[in-house]
Amino acid sequence: MIAVNLIDGFSRPITYMRVSVTDKCNLRCIYCMPEGGLPWLKREEILSYEEIAAIVRGAASVGVRSIRLTGGEPLVRRDLHRLVAAIAAVPGISDIALSTNGLLLEEQLPDLVAAGLRRINFSLDTLRNDRFESIARRPGLDAVLRAIEASVRAGLSPLKLNCVVMRGQNDDELADFAALTRALPVFVRFIEVMPVHDNLGLQRETYVSSDEILERVATIGNLHPVIGPAGNGPARYYAFHGAAGAVGVISPLSHDYCERCNRVRLTADGRLRLCLFGDHALDLRTHLRGGASTQQLAALFKSAMLIKPERHHLRLGETTSQMRAFSEIGG
Repeated sequence: MIAVNLIDGFSRPITYMRVSVTDKCNLRCIYCMPEGGLPWLKREEILSYEEIAAIVRGAASVGVRSIRLTGGEPLVRRDLHRLVAAIAAVPGISDIALSTNGLLLEEQLPDLVAAGLRRINFSLDTLRNDRFESIARRPGLDAVLRAIEASVRAGLSPLKLNCVVMRGQNDDELADFAALTRALPVFVRFIEVMPVHDNLGLQRETYVSSDEILERVATIGNLHPVIGPAGNGPARYYAFHGAAGAVGVISPLSHDYCERCNRVRLTADGRLRLCLFGDHALDLRTHLRGGASTQQLAALFKSAMLIKPERHHLRLGETTSQMRAFSEIGG
């Protein structure tokens, strides 16, 4: 077994890397990005699958074990199963997961599972068709629900549903989401809406703390703390008696989890970000395209630990530079 020797300046072992394979998304969620989209990266700026695999080899050589593929929406990039297979072949990588909105998943799922995908996090903020289109600014709830059902049938576990809770938008569905965990082996995680660039007004008006979320969910049944599923996420979990799944809360504002941070993030254009909500980053693409070896990439990972901050400093109503943080937060 490869030793974990990627330790930051605060004695936290870093064993988990999130990999953004694209900056593009096929939804325009109201809390995440403008309706017209963003200035997308040029094609030549985005890492190829081969380049991503090379960086993963460098990361694995110093103890990174788990990889999560994210975006934007990762499934808008063609043949994602090829990347999954390449990562699965890297010595030391024991877990490959995917974060997705699910719209394109049903058709691609068999190839992804065959390539080595084992876990999926779905972003799903409502169980109502009309609200889905209102929040995501695109239709597609039926496709997402079919993809979730297909993932359950495929035996992927743990299966997580991430819901960004917004007062007056979807907070009256907390009980409906929580009820899914009684019969289905799913982990519904409620996420506090975060301040991201243009959504500051919405964030101030719609913020619901994780404490309030749990209080409201508890009105439909007694909750007891449980150990969460294997993975790398920051959620705290609770379950109803006899439930097949569990409810979790992710609280970057009311109860941060920085002391347990075990992650770094590779952006689509090859920057290694050391904090989801900060600007600390290291350019790996330039080194890689300059001929850096696996050993040299490993050395860059180690040097990056010198600039990984102890914690983020999110505050209600204050912005973060990370526009698409919501696709990143749930492990």
